[in-house]
Amino acid sequence: MSRVPRRIWRRLSRGQVALAGAGMLVIVLLIAWGVGGTLRIWAMRQEISAVERDIATLRARAAALTQTIDRLRNDPAYLEKLAREEHGLVREGDTVLKFPSKPK
Repeated sequence: MSRVPRRIWRRLSRGQVALAGAGMLVIVLLIAWGVGGTLRIWAMRQEISAVERDIATLRARAAALTQTIDRLRNDPAYLEKLAREEHGLVREGDTVLKFPSKPK
């Protein structure tokens, strides 16, 4: 490794050395700020991806709910199925069979 001759160091004034030091400090600070900005950008991209997945899930759920609403408004067979299965309703003339519950 070569050394810088002493005569070059003697030619530099203290102001020039201070200016070079300040320049190096600015460069180090800019590099640190750039790395921090890059990390923030990466974190924001991750957050955007998560939000986009949530949006896709919510859109699919909204489409399913819209379809259910449409069936409730326009499909009498679907209404009857819900009434029978979820609410235990029967049609007039249906025969209802009741079985004893199993003892525990």
